[in-house]
Amino acid sequence: MDSNRVAGAAKQVKGSIKEAIGKLTGNTRTEAEGAAEKVKGKAQNTAGGAKDAVRDATDK
Repeated sequence: MDSNRVAGAAKQVKGSIKEAIGKLTGNTRTEAEGAAEKVKGKAQNTAGGAKDAVRDATDK
């Protein structure tokens, strides 16, 4: 498993928590930051998945 997948998943979780806190407190800035962090985490996770796929294809 590529380290980008792990880091991306962690960012997604952190972003979800931050977004939820923003919603609960009514802080739109925190909510937006959380949503943005989720998107970055998803992109990083996807990049890690692509690296895994390439590595798996070349190992065969």
